[in-house]
Amino acid sequence: MGGPYLRQKVKDFIDAGTKKLIIDFAEVPYIDSTGLGFLAGTRVTAQNASVRMVLSNINIHVRKILDDVKLSQFFVIAANEAAAVAKVNEVEPATPDAPPAAATKPRGRKAAVNPTES
Repeated sequence: MGGPYLRQKVKDFIDAGTKKLIIDFAEVPYIDSTGLGFLAGTRVTAQNASVRMVLSNINIHVRKILDDVKLSQFFVIAANEAAAVAKVNEVEPATPDAPPAAATKPRGRKAAVNPTES
């Protein structure tokens, strides 16, 4: 599965009214430029739609790559799924440049995307 499939899946969730998105990296051993592009594009799409997005279960290798290319600072990252659920449900937006809380009241469905699912 590649970036275009994942981008479409996220777009479908957002079009369906999803306002909370957890991207689970539990089965993702590495990330390449396609994955980085997916993350960057998904962050912009989510932010424009007032969707709260959290990355979870990122292993040390993927985290190092995100840190090396200076992308970690743009994401809310949780150690595991339970922590991700807690972060995505926080009252205040977790990202510094997110819209005010009044504009991002939790509504809609929560969706979890596993980048390794087909």
